[in-house]
Amino acid sequence: MQLSKEAVLAEANLVFKGTLMETLNIEMIDYGNDFLIARMPVNSRVYQPDGVLHGGATAALAESVGSFASHIFLDTEKFFVRGIEITANHLKSVTEGFVYAKATFLHKGRTTQLLDIKVTDDHGNLVSVCRLSTISLPKNK
Repeated sequence: MQLSKEAVLAEANLVFKGTLMETLNIEMIDYGNDFLIARMPVNSRVYQPDGVLHGGATAALAESVGSFASHIFLDTEKFFVRGIEITANHLKSVTEGFVYAKATFLHKGRTTQLLDIKVTDDHGNLVSVCRLSTISLPKNK
């Protein structure tokens, strides 16, 4: 039985309880056949000392959405997913509102996956461009 979009997103957000994603208030908000979108509020929790969005928080958002995209688009009955490399190029500062991370696959292999993650602000401005490599490993070996 295939779950509804709302059920998948609710399950994703429930899994985040007690984790870094909950600490940063990261929330999965939409997905389709080839993408997943998450958002994170920009406030003092994710600021650098000078009051702008911390690049590490942006990278955590990107890795969260990318890893979870691999998780929901692969057979997680047999495999678990781990991030193995992330790069982030930060292009614009943000001081308030939300940032949105949209993960899309560049490569969806059986063992490794490569995702492109674009992070934008409330106005659609590009904030960061990230790449995430993930690996799928067998659960029972």
